[in-house]
Amino acid sequence: MNKSERLNDMMLYLNDKNSFNLKDIMKKYSISKSTALRDIQSLEEIGMPIFSQLGRNGCYGILQNRLLSPIVFNLDEVLALYFSMLTLKDYESTPFHLSVEKLKEKFENCLSPEKIEMLRKTEKVFRLGSVPQINHCDFLKVILQYAIEEKVCEVNYRKKDLEKCYIMQYFHISASFGQWYATGYNFETESTQVLRCDKVVTIKENKQYHPKPFTDFKKSSDTLYKTATATDFQVSVDSKGVDLFQKEHYPSMRIDFENGQYYIRGFYNKGEENFIASYFIRYGKSILSMQPEELSKIILAKLDQLHLHFELL
Repeated sequence: MNKSERLNDMMLYLNDKNSFNLKDIMKKYSISKSTALRDIQSLEEIGMPIFSQLGRNGCYGILQNRLLSPIVFNLDEVLALYFSMLTLKDYESTPFHLSVEKLKEKFENCLSPEKIEMLRKTEKVFRLGSVPQINHCDFLKVILQYAIEEKVCEVNYRKKDLEKCYIMQYFHISASFGQWYATGYNFETESTQVLRCDKVVTIKENKQYHPKPFTDFKKSSDTLYKTATATDFQVSVDSKGVDLFQKEHYPSMRIDFENGQYYIRGFYNKGEENFIASYFIRYGKSILSMQPEELSKIILAKLDQLHLHFELL
């Protein structure tokens, strides 16, 4: 480990500490006392607020009102972080109070004029793809906080033109195709449920129900989502179908490769038939076979409705 790598690792090691001894550094990094002293001086020079505490058991202290300690990144790492950050522009809502323009300004303050010019040129020709989000989520930050704190909440949710109340404990939040989704345990139905975050009208803590430990939700999709009346499916697809699957699929699905053939396998619960049929319609001729036959019939019925619709236009 060279000096720059050691200093970077040292900042991470010391970041959550109030104090440390010189011997701690010497032992962890297998370095001499003189090298440890020089490293500590280097950390002070790049902004880490370290001070000496004198006395018989003298040690080093770290100021508590500090910002996050600086971390040394190489140019490739800066570019990766910068362009990942730019994807936030596509989100109408995030769980963080931030300004992408302010973050860009902070990035540029750490770079030379030459590197800034290179960054701006790169931004003109390179972009990480994402689907723009247009629906505002008023309670995204609250949902995230309740999930982290493992709290049960009472959610008023807009479903079509009606409001419904759910008692939920959220444990997973994700963004997909321009929407934020929150997955949680519904205490009234005793089942897992996925809700769109932008459709939450109000949310507040509910102390009548005892929250479940977070580890209860770290289970397979079969355990979390599958009901006793679920239907299993198996759909064989060509290489184009594999590409479509990788672009969009759901926790209840997986793709297997057996005997030279790709199979999408999974399940759908009662009431999800139309959703899963609409999903597979997108595959078109990439579907080579399908089980169960009932799913094929639902797809054919939906295609007949679509055909009739266009005939009447």
